[in-house]
Amino acid sequence: MRSASKGDAAEYEWLLRDIAAVLRITVRRRLSAYGLNPQEAEDVVQEVLLGIHQKRATWDESRPITPWVHAIARYKTVDATRRLGRTRRLQVDLPFEDWVEGFADPNSPDSTRRLDAETLLATLPERQRRLVQALTVEGATVRNVAERFSMTEGAVRVALHRGLKRLSRLANAAEDETGLETGR
Repeated sequence: MRSASKGDAAEYEWLLRDIAAVLRITVRRRLSAYGLNPQEAEDVVQEVLLGIHQKRATWDESRPITPWVHAIARYKTVDATRRLGRTRRLQVDLPFEDWVEGFADPNSPDSTRRLDAETLLATLPERQRRLVQALTVEGATVRNVAERFSMTEGAVRVALHRGLKRLSRLANAAEDETGLETGR
């Protein structure tokens, strides 16, 4: 790093390659320890290398470089685990059919389930109602609905799940009010 700070590009390139090799192992382990995909490690390593490059003027040449590099790596890895963990919580990769099956009541005969769907749908907020209708009534794909509503596919699935869950609660409440058995 001292040579690199004096303008030796070859030494700087060697340093970054050497650091990257060690970081790949460390970052993979940390991501795995947090239950995240270790294949994301290369992106994190690149972020660390970029951080080193951007902050290289802050390194005190009288001090060892390893703790400085590890500090940058630790902060970048923590940032990545937060970001990846948040993404992981929002991702739901279930086919549409599995969503619908989750809300069907197998113990209830069809005759007791004949509630006015339009009335129930009307209780949903406008955007959520249109989304649920597009997927369940019109048969649109998650990808098409995501494009139509300018949402990610994961966000569409989450909104569908919440909408169907709300409809299920409303349907059960309506059945309870009418005295119909729900089998629950």
